[in-house]
Amino acid sequence: MRIGHGYDVHRLTQGRRLILGGVEIPFEKGLLGHSDADVLAHAVMDALLGAAALGDIGKLFPDSDPAYEGADSLALLGRVVRALGENGWRVGNVDATVLAQRPRLAPHIPLMRERLAAAMGVDPGQVSVKATTEEGLGFTGAGEGIAAHAVALIEET
Repeated sequence: MRIGHGYDVHRLTQGRRLILGGVEIPFEKGLLGHSDADVLAHAVMDALLGAAALGDIGKLFPDSDPAYEGADSLALLGRVVRALGENGWRVGNVDATVLAQRPRLAPHIPLMRERLAAAMGVDPGQVSVKATTEEGLGFTGAGEGIAAHAVALIEET
């Protein structure tokens, strides 16, 4: 078994959809990024890649490549899981936390878990998603952006 940690952050901006864990969240702002800017999926991917010592999402899906402009992060997550399999690993479990002052995420967490699990080919019981505010502190607390941390356990196949 191996463990990896992932972190991602994106700025909130007007004119973008807010996608977290593959779920579109109704909100007046969205996350700025080359792909769909799904910070939750990005943190999960980096945790999985880190556990397998396969680099990070910037290495696999560089933002300088126009092929990834507007990319669906859950599709990229599926590619990460396939790369794990090609290197003798499978997902054991994932635990992730989203840091956002607004919007309220609790009602969307069950669907986020389902969509992330489906993209990884695992049972939703192997995926934990939590959300927290930062009590008004820092860039997330000020509503300037959203961040996510993820920890992943992978197992040899």
